[in-house]
Amino acid sequence: MPGKAVTLTTVKEFASTLSVWAHLATVGSDGEPDVVPVHPCWEDDALWVMVGIDSVKTRNVSVNNRVAMHWQVTENGDGVEVWGRATVLADLETKRRLWDGVFDYDLNAFAPGGPDNSPDTAFMRIDVDRAVILRMYGAAGIERWTRS
Repeated sequence: MPGKAVTLTTVKEFASTLSVWAHLATVGSDGEPDVVPVHPCWEDDALWVMVGIDSVKTRNVSVNNRVAMHWQVTENGDGVEVWGRATVLADLETKRRLWDGVFDYDLNAFAPGGPDNSPDTAFMRIDVDRAVILRMYGAAGIERWTRS
């Protein structure tokens, strides 16, 4: 079923009506998948996730940068899925830029040292290649976006 084509802006807007939580899937060097809950935030067309430098997801992305994310569905089964390529950035300039203004929660709750004094903290950038909006688990419609 091909589904209706939409813009990435539509996908981002729809995702913002869902839970703040999504599940991020990565694959490790052993070929095994790993799925963890994350609180992603959009900046322009990129998704960002705060991560630990030595977390499983960070280690997995260093081996295989392909990731998938699924937002928790609503009671009626609406959801969003995205697929893309991830890069982990721990440089001070990126940390300072993202620390205030991009995330919709207080990062200091997880890294009280702030951007300058949280050496174990990094950010994962996800460049989305394709996405789907699922209405009622797809039974009421599927809307697709693919990077040109």
